[in-house]
Amino acid sequence: MYSKLFSGALLLLAVFTFAQNSKSGNTVLAGGKPVHTYAKLPAVSKMAPNFTLTDVTMKEQTLESYKGKYMILNIFPSVDTGVCSASVRHFNEDAANLPNTVVLCISKDLPFAQKRFCGAEGIKNVVMLSDFRSDFGKKYGVELTDSAMKGLLSRAVVVIDPLGKIVYEEQVEDISHEPNYEAAIAAVKK
Repeated sequence: MYSKLFSGALLLLAVFTFAQNSKSGNTVLAGGKPVHTYAKLPAVSKMAPNFTLTDVTMKEQTLESYKGKYMILNIFPSVDTGVCSASVRHFNEDAANLPNTVVLCISKDLPFAQKRFCGAEGIKNVVMLSDFRSDFGKKYGVELTDSAMKGLLSRAVVVIDPLGKIVYEEQVEDISHEPNYEAAIAAVKK
């Protein structure tokens, strides 16, 4: 009897947790169809959640690795898509002119694919970071929770100031659209 009650309580807890996550997430479009993110982006004026991501040399990088600089987090599903690679190219050009700023391009792509892309494209002004073995997508709310793209990251931009506070965020409404580059750059120049 107690095992049935315990099982029922666990099921109820799982349903409640799923409902809470679904309520707190965002709905974005992918191929014209709604898909959901794990949660909402961290709010402006809050401290940025710490993260541990993997760079193209397979070394772990954290929020602390870049503290003291503005950080533009260019978050996207995969560098192997046209819009994602366009965002990396665009930020690569913009980053060259921004003092005390680093652009972190974050996806679930393996570091090997990220390194290959940067080499082929001549990308030198951004840092490619992989979320392939971390919980970044959940901490920042951008992990997709359904559709064929489940587990990948949605398209978003977060700007963090040198003290670690979020000064700008954009959850791009449609994954097939590029982010608002100008607004992200303006957040650094304030």
